[in-house]
Amino acid sequence: MGPPVRSRGAAEPDETSGSALGAAGRRADRTGLSTRGRCLLAAGVATAACAVPLAERDLLRVGAFAAFLPLLALLLALATRNTVRVRRTLTPRRLPVGAPATMTLEVTAGAMAGPLVLVDTVPDAAGAAAPPRFRVSPAPGDAAVHYTLLPMRRGVHRLGPLVAYGTDPLGLAEFAHRVPGTEQLLVLPRIVPLRGIPHALGSSDGAHGAGAAGSGQGRSDVLVRPYRSGDELRRVHWRSTARHDELMVRLEERPWRGGVTVLLDRRAGAHRGHGPTASLEWAVTFAASACVHLIDRGEPVELVTEDGACPVPPGASGGADGLLDALATLRPSAHTDLGGPALPGSGDVLAILGSTGLDELPALLARCPGQGHAVLLDVGDRGSGTAPVATAAGAPASAEATAAALRGTGWAVTVATRGTRPEDVWDELVSCPAPRAGVP
Repeated sequence: MGPPVRSRGAAEPDETSGSALGAAGRRADRTGLSTRGRCLLAAGVATAACAVPLAERDLLRVGAFAAFLPLLALLLALATRNTVRVRRTLTPRRLPVGAPATMTLEVTAGAMAGPLVLVDTVPDAAGAAAPPRFRVSPAPGDAAVHYTLLPMRRGVHRLGPLVAYGTDPLGLAEFAHRVPGTEQLLVLPRIVPLRGIPHALGSSDGAHGAGAAGSGQGRSDVLVRPYRSGDELRRVHWRSTARHDELMVRLEERPWRGGVTVLLDRRAGAHRGHGPTASLEWAVTFAASACVHLIDRGEPVELVTEDGACPVPPGASGGADGLLDALATLRPSAHTDLGGPALPGSGDVLAILGSTGLDELPALLARCPGQGHAVLLDVGDRGSGTAPVATAAGAPASAEATAAALRGTGWAVTVATRGTRPEDVWDELVSCPAPRAGVP
């Protein structure tokens, strides 16, 4: 997290700690006398008590005034704390992992409010090494402060509420007030750029989006679209480029058939590790990158989990945004196998699997009518607090053995070990031979 930045008004990062700050984690809403106020109250009571037997009226008045002043300050602090208001502005509210976000806090308070210490509530996963803390003087106007977040974990992070600490002008009473108001920061999974498309089953006939190639005399059998970063130059169609005055690439070959179903294995027992280096986080990053890449290529993509659930809620924004929002909030499941309903759609399958035993393959193959592509994670070298997934015979699952068995059924499979980059796994998947239909 970047250091808190002074924006406008009398605001600066607070580096001090007093009696009010010491209670930051103990009581968020409280009002009481400060050490100075308690000492003055005790002195006033003692003075008044001594003045009574001595019949000293002037001394009694002094003692009464000294005892009354802290109580008056306490009432003032009670009234002042409820005048503190904070307006939050988070920019942006939705961002990928590692991108910066800025939170701006505009603070207003009553005319009697003195300097305030503001401590915002920010989870560590949102990129805050310590709670942001500021000292501001909002009266008689307002003050604005802001701080920067660098979230390193995907998910929905709640920012706030803010706790304001202050005293009366004489420092006799102090208060801590939890100011209502929170913001939610949606952190999307990391996206890595990918190149190319893996070979698909069958021929190019019936490809999604293909036109009626050759249907009509004099009609071109070449479909084109504008050039996108990452397209191969050998696919540039120069005749269309000259006609449109911009680079155009051919679409006569579409390697994926009728859309792609991305199957993401999120079983808690099939993954290892914690935090950003966990195998599930790698799987989510790969799934997000593959979905965005395929959607950018014009392919319809449907994301499902190992139990057949669709994490994209009905009515969510279409395209890549809805998929990324769903992956941002994806959590491990207690499902123990790969069995479930048949995969939706008639297109190809891209399965991203955690630790998978040989005895789990029949359940997976029963859900897929044909062959497909699979990325198998080798999680054996990742730290975990759970036992490894085991086969029916009780032996630990071997990623290479499972991959070999899956290849034997006609699937194109690549194994991802710890430290392997998602783009390298995708390149290997692209270079794999096309899945073989009809393999027993």
